[in-house]
Amino acid sequence: MHLPLFHVDAFTNRPFSGNPAAVCLLDLWLDDGLLQKVAAENNLSATAFLVTRESSLDLRWFTPRCEVKLCGHATLAAAHVVFSLLQTQLEVVSFSTRFSGMLTAKKQGDLVAMDFPAFVPHSCTPRTEELPRALGIGHPPLEILEANETYIAVFDNPDLIRGIRPEFALLEQFHPRTVIATASGHDADFVSRYFAPSYGVPEDPVTGSAHSSLGPYWSKRLGKTTLHARQLSERGGELWCEVSGERVVLKGNAVLTLEGSLAI
Repeated sequence: MHLPLFHVDAFTNRPFSGNPAAVCLLDLWLDDGLLQKVAAENNLSATAFLVTRESSLDLRWFTPRCEVKLCGHATLAAAHVVFSLLQTQLEVVSFSTRFSGMLTAKKQGDLVAMDFPAFVPHSCTPRTEELPRALGIGHPPLEILEANETYIAVFDNPDLIRGIRPEFALLEQFHPRTVIATASGHDADFVSRYFAPSYGVPEDPVTGSAHSSLGPYWSKRLGKTTLHARQLSERGGELWCEVSGERVVLKGNAVLTLEGSLAI
């Protein structure tokens, strides 16, 4: 069996930056164990699997280790494949997902705009001493919040975010929670980095789903509904957030870097 396979760099307008995702096209759903093996073989932070239906596309996402409930960059990658290669006449595509309902993506100039659920962060009492140590920061955060099974550590300086040298073994102990470190930015409204070692993703280069929480937080704190964000991973990437009630529109560029087939 040969499966059409694409690699797309998401949340960037140039190759070899942003967050690479694999997009795999299926005629019907394969066994979950086989899907997981394909994701592990791709060895990217996410593989998007697409099955074509009459009125929508079924979409699921797998990391090298497990299935996830929501993934921004792989949704952007899937939309880019649809718009650029599969159904170039479309302006809007709808994805039916198992855990996050119906997600839509639409062309908006050179960008793709994705309509995602918003997860408003709330106060929590995590192991406050262990989290900065796991991030490799001696500086205490201004606050630690939680949203969508993720701890959000807010700092007062974007240079601290750039200088994080995490202890991944310690971060993995926070499972099932992942960890975001964020601060207001110099050349963007806010910056962040995202760590999910227990999901097989030590550091995610650019994390769309994280901005379903970061968007509402920084929108309230900065008093604006449209925000420009940068993720300060080694590859780096950027996106734009528009916060509207219980939804967040995430916008970004994408670049196709590989087109082929996977033999299984």
